[in-house]
Amino acid sequence: MLRATKIVATIGPASNDVETLKRMLNAGVNVVRLNFSHGKAQDHIDRAAMVRQAAAECGREVAIMADLQGPKIRIGKFENTRIQIANGDKFILDADCTLGNQERVGLDYKALPRDVKPDDVLLLNDGLIVLVVEKISGNEIHTVVKIGGELSNNKGINRQGGGLTAPALTAKDMEDIKTAMSFQADYIAVSFPKNATDMEMARQLSNIAGEPYNHKPMMIAKIERAEAIPVLQEILDASDGIMVARGDLAVEVGNAAVPALQKRMIKMARASNKLAITATQMMESMIVNAVPTRAEVSDVANAVLDGTDAVMASAETASGKYPVETVEAMSAICLEAEKFQEYKLDADFLNLAFTRIDQSIAYGALFTAHHLGVKAIVALTESGSTALWMSRHSINVPLFALTPSVATQRKAALYRNVRTFTLPYSPDRDTVLKSAESVLLDNGVVNHGDMIVVTWGEPMGQVGGTNALKIVKVGDNC
Repeated sequence: MLRATKIVATIGPASNDVETLKRMLNAGVNVVRLNFSHGKAQDHIDRAAMVRQAAAECGREVAIMADLQGPKIRIGKFENTRIQIANGDKFILDADCTLGNQERVGLDYKALPRDVKPDDVLLLNDGLIVLVVEKISGNEIHTVVKIGGELSNNKGINRQGGGLTAPALTAKDMEDIKTAMSFQADYIAVSFPKNATDMEMARQLSNIAGEPYNHKPMMIAKIERAEAIPVLQEILDASDGIMVARGDLAVEVGNAAVPALQKRMIKMARASNKLAITATQMMESMIVNAVPTRAEVSDVANAVLDGTDAVMASAETASGKYPVETVEAMSAICLEAEKFQEYKLDADFLNLAFTRIDQSIAYGALFTAHHLGVKAIVALTESGSTALWMSRHSINVPLFALTPSVATQRKAALYRNVRTFTLPYSPDRDTVLKSAESVLLDNGVVNHGDMIVVTWGEPMGQVGGTNALKIVKVGDNC
């Protein structure tokens, strides 16, 4: 059984060598995430080169996602690296403080005193520490500890309900975009966007930085702020996909709200012909354990059943003890969940309005394949758009994007239920169709006599011009 749901894996110290990465790719990684919150520019350039080398040695193309750090909404450092605070303690967040102590700590996010007011609830360290604001005095925020515990250097800060004014793109992010474009990252993930404008600015900067390489990345909006939820459709319209980033989002909106939001976000993304990645703590216990918990298995499976394009591992593969085993476990869970996927293709089409010829052909291919029970749907594509549109609908027929474009192959590595192969360009339709059959036969996807549905654009080679559909019996054209 071919796995439809893709796997995004973060690389770091635990996976920062070619051999480990090759094992991860062979275990099922489709997209490699570079976390720009850690490391220098050259580190990311070197890791990107390593990914390309490992993929080439594995004989496949994978996508590289550059995940921007975003604003540093964090406290500063302590004299002794950490303190212990108790319920009821008074504690000051001081934008002018250099090194913290038992009474106060500095702020990397200097604008925080202007963003809060008395009775606001501040959550530190992913919500494990809860402070209630008593008053603001200049650059000092005086608080009372509601839930105490250990507090250490550089822990994150969230305001319950959102409302922090930090911009999504920092000066560091802008430089990191240039670095990511130097190795032609396939995806740029933008942290903490609040609106469509944040994503439009990130896209413009990425396109400008990518212009010398004739490269335009796809843009992923990480939904982490409460403010992003009411304008989610606008953000989707300005992006190529979203990441359901459940860590910071849960701190701002509350843990209980996240599961329903996850389902809603994935559904909206698919309806908008956009991608969805589900992330954060999916296999958290595998940082130190060789097997996941039952709850983690259910979490990954439910994301698959929700229709996510990909599930993502963060620290599990970046710094955990079992990076390869994590990928193997995620792959096995996805495969099992997909066996019970519901297919409601006819219902999906009831309210669709076809406004473009290429979209109409894509949906026609799905409808035909679903009712004929064909072995595969094959999109002969330059840009990958036809394959993307078809992947927005659940169908128990594998989709194959055959393209001469390496960039398209890499981007399509994230599309649910889509696999890619290289197909040499030819202006002659019959030559291309014969080549496509040969590629599928050589890779064991189909056998002689199998029925497939093929889409393409005429004249051959134009971008965004899919206008033909053919039902083919494999072998008749060879």
